[in-house]
Amino acid sequence: MFEEKQKTAAAWFKTLRDEICAEFEQLEREAPQDLYPGAAGKFEYEDWTRKVANDSSDDLGGGTGGMLRGRLFEKCGVHISVVKGEFNDEMRARVPGAQDDPRFWAAGISLIAHMQNPHIPAVHMNTRYIVTTKDWFGGGADLTPTQSKDRIQSSPDAIAFHAGMKAACDAHDVADYPKFKNWCDEYFHLHHRDKPRGIGGIFYDRFNSGDWNADFAFTQDVGRYFLKTYAAIVRRRMGEPWTEADREEQLIQRGRYVEFNLLWDRGTTFGLKTGGNIKTILSSMPPVVKWP
Repeated sequence: MFEEKQKTAAAWFKTLRDEICAEFEQLEREAPQDLYPGAAGKFEYEDWTRKVANDSSDDLGGGTGGMLRGRLFEKCGVHISVVKGEFNDEMRARVPGAQDDPRFWAAGISLIAHMQNPHIPAVHMNTRYIVTTKDWFGGGADLTPTQSKDRIQSSPDAIAFHAGMKAACDAHDVADYPKFKNWCDEYFHLHHRDKPRGIGGIFYDRFNSGDWNADFAFTQDVGRYFLKTYAAIVRRRMGEPWTEADREEQLIQRGRYVEFNLLWDRGTTFGLKTGGNIKTILSSMPPVVKWP
């Protein structure tokens, strides 16, 4: 009963991937040559097929990883996937609908961008649609600035990013911006340091209002408003020069990013425990990082 919904959602994630990659490549071309010498980067794509040990199924799906290593985007991954299979006993006990039947289907888009310029915040976005005997959407987006003065909620980047995420929510009756904002703050938290990862955004999971079309329309707008909002932040910031001290602080902040993704991120755990592609799952790791 979910087949048509699965096709529709998977097609949207691919469309959104194409729109994001095209805009990011345009930003690469626009970056001022004096601050970002060299040729503008382009995405390179690599298909992968899902394989799970001791699983004899013929088709477990797969995806396409897209990587941009450019002069403005130091490392950016934009990935799409459509996978299926069976949850192991550990995941079966934790996932809604999997206790009755361990089979699952999942599609989504995930993105992480680490920038050359320390004044441009790193960003993360993902949206997904998951089906067991139940189905739901999930996802969100959050911003991680470098400098201490930019991590406060009153910074221009934070205000702009939250305004974009609020607009995505406010356009849909099924969405609850205050709830999703608080959920993001709670989720993207470094519990071992008792500090936030960045300035937040929105986060939602296991989202099923009972109106699939409304939930899907909201999930689409999360992607659209993310792209519009983040591209504007990059354009506003990319002409700012930086110092070695700025770069040093950026590399230290990236260490906090690594700590969260490896210690607390459920998406990383889900991917690794369901036979996902390790290369794309761990592409969120920054290219250069420091722990002082």
